[in-house]
Order: sequence, then structure tokens, then C-alpha cells
Amino acid sequence: MKDSIRRKLERLTDRYQEVGRLLADPSLAGGSTQFRDLSVEYARLEPIAQRFRLYRDTEREAEHARELAEGSDADLRALGAEEVTALSARLAHENEALEQALIPPDPRDESNLYLEIRAGTGGDEAALFAGDLFRMYSRYADSRGWRVEVLAESRGEHGGYREIISRVVGRGAYARLKFESGTHRVQRVPATEAQGRIHTSTCTVAILPELAEVEDVAIADSDLRVDTYRASGAGGQHVNKTDSAVRITHLPTGIVVECQDERSQHKNRSRALSLLKARLLAAAREAQTAQQAASRRLQVGTGDRSERIRTYNYPQGRLTDHRIDLTLYQLEDILNGNLDPVVDPLAREYRAEELALLAD
Repeated sequence: MKDSIRRKLERLTDRYQEVGRLLADPSLAGGSTQFRDLSVEYARLEPIAQRFRLYRDTEREAEHARELAEGSDADLRALGAEEVTALSARLAHENEALEQALIPPDPRDESNLYLEIRAGTGGDEAALFAGDLFRMYSRYADSRGWRVEVLAESRGEHGGYREIISRVVGRGAYARLKFESGTHRVQRVPATEAQGRIHTSTCTVAILPELAEVEDVAIADSDLRVDTYRASGAGGQHVNKTDSAVRITHLPTGIVVECQDERSQHKNRSRALSLLKARLLAAAREAQTAQQAASRRLQVGTGDRSERIRTYNYPQGRLTDHRIDLTLYQLEDILNGNLDPVVDPLAREYRAEELALLAD
């Protein structure tokens, strides 16, 4: 365990004991605000303090086992060496659990999210790639039991999407996909390329957590321009007969959101307004964290779409995430929705960055 992490755990343990003594003080009123605040702090610190105590107990056992392993008795040496191996594995597990417990939980991790994919450079090929990305995320969502709802789409002339905005509903969706925001690059031979030359195209992906009520953003009605229009696309007799689709423009920022998924204009307006609030909150967080995030490879929470985060190379069957120098030669499997080999290393790197900041 790093000395900086150990010192942090020791300080938290001391505070846990101090809070316990304060709560036991008979002069502290049971129903007071101070009592409630201390009780919440005690409950938060208790699992960390108990786990750290277990870790230190295991350290002492491991030290005793090492002494046996270095002793003069052959049988005790063998027993000690066996215990050292088992206790070292337990210490590694407990160390990882403690590091995870130290990282403050992101209150947005359990949220649903908005997934926005837009074709970038590359014309028709970029639109086709946007379709491939949407299919990849949709299949990943299916594999985890999440629901994907398309809110608005603009199809490419030869397939795919110029833009597609969807809502992903499922527990922990944001925690798993929050590192996907950024520019995704594809290198492949387009179907229309007669000479077999490799083309490079890009798409931007944005992952926005759906706001909880406590995070609601206040928007004045005077700051909004709301337009209605007739929905396009599939929809049977409903299409082009009622102005149910809604477009909302936030005048101070120029942000425009649309929703045409629902038959009800009222529902589309509600969905569009929710998406607008998510974008405004993301922009505010980006402004607050831009300086800090500049030195962090994952750009977590900034929604930075200008940075190229990943390359999908079809001829080599290779996916490369440039933020953590991750290269995988299982592109087809990943595009079919098996995103865990990409998501898991990103999550581990995020935890490492958080621990480094915590130690500092």
C-alpha cells in the first residue's frame, strides 16, 4: 500500500473514532442537526475503518508468516511460505477494496443517460460509422438489460445517421458508458471505394447523465423558443398529420434540442426539456472542471468532443483507445456489443487517477 494512501486511511480511522466519542457524549441532543450529521459521517466512515483494521490485522499475520518462513525449522518454513502466499493474495484484495472505498462515489453513476452520436468528417462513410456505433452501444445495452429509446434521428443519404440522439435507461448505465464521450475515428475501405483505398472518418459521441430532481436546472421560459413540426420517419397514419415533434432552442446559449419519438406533443416537449437541462448541466460542469481535467487523460465529465479518444481500424481488426494506450485485436466482437474489454480498463484508469488526486 502506498504511504500516502495509508496516511489517508489512518486519518479517516482517527476521525471515525472521534465521531464515535462525540456521538456517545450524553450532552449531544439525540434529535439535533449535529447528531444527524455526525451519524451520517459515522456511517460513511465505519466500513472504511473496519476494512482498514482488517487489513492491518492481515499485515500482522503476514509478518508472522514471513518470520516462520525464514526460521530454522524446515516444516515451519514450508508452512510459513504457504501462509505468506495466501496472505499476500488477501492483502492485495483488501488493498484494492480499500482504494475503491476511498474514492467518493459519483452520484450520477446509477443514472440513465442521453447518448448522442453525430457524423463528423468523412461524408457518407461517417454517417455509416455513426450507425455502426449506435448499433454497438445498443447491443451492449441489450446485453446488460437496459432499454434504448430513440429521441431524434437524421438518417444518412446512403444509410447510417448524420445524427442520432437516444436515451439509455438502466441501472448503472452512466457508470459504464461515461468514458465514451469524444471523437471516435474509423479507418476502413468504404463499400463505394473501387480501388481499395483506406478512408478515415470520424464521429463524435456525447454521454450526458439524465438529471435527478435534486440536480434540476432552472430555466426561464423567456430563455426558450419552442417550435413544433410534423414528425418524420416510421409512424404509420400518425406521420405528417399532427405537429407533435418539438424543437427547443435555449436562446442564451444557442443549444437546440429536438424530440419526435412520442406521439404526444406534451411528452416530446417534456423529453426535449429534460435533454436540454442535461446539456446545460454538462456545459456548466465542463466549465468548472476544464482546468483540472486538462491534465487527465480520460477527460472524465468534461464532455470534450474535440479530442480523438479511439480508433477503429477495420483492416487490422484493431481497436485503440489513445487515452490509456489500450490496443485490442477483437474489433468485430467489440462492435457486436462486447464493450467490457474496453470499459473495464478505462474504469480502472479512472480509479487510479482519482487515487492519485486523493493522495496529492
